[in-house]
Amino acid sequence: MFYKKKRITSFIFALAVVLVLILFDQYTKDMAVSFLKNKDDVVLIPGVLQFHYLENTGAAFSLLEGQQILFGIITPILLIFIVYLLFKLPRVQKYSVLNYVLLLLIAGAIGNYIDRIINHYVVDFIYFSLIDFPVFNVADCYVTVSVIILFILVLFYYKDEDFEEIKQNLRIKK
Repeated sequence: MFYKKKRITSFIFALAVVLVLILFDQYTKDMAVSFLKNKDDVVLIPGVLQFHYLENTGAAFSLLEGQQILFGIITPILLIFIVYLLFKLPRVQKYSVLNYVLLLLIAGAIGNYIDRIINHYVVDFIYFSLIDFPVFNVADCYVTVSVIILFILVLFYYKDEDFEEIKQNLRIKK
């Protein structure tokens, strides 16, 4: 009984984290539409950082521009896999960082997916002019940070036996 209660509490907490992250992303995009659309850029640090409104119909860096149907199919499939992985991860301390990484990834994917479904484009507004980096948004930050942390975890933190433990939990139990 205790295990089941703990699992439900963990689920509610994870749902709350993802929801807060998504709401923050959507709020920033609404602010970008309200204060930046059809207006001059807002320069925060001259020659370095500014807010610049952009409607992106592609993926990161405007790749696959106009492929909304592809994103509409791939995003839910990836989300289902990530959520499945999240539920199947062993509930031990060494995987807690990985849990948060997956929550961040889920929030980023859903944040941009909402835009694609509602607007048929993603609102981007953060621009690092110093390096002419593509314009991005908060959900993109979630995805980028989660992928970087995941990369670091895989390279430097988790060992082969940790991956074996995860694989064992992913196997369907009869």
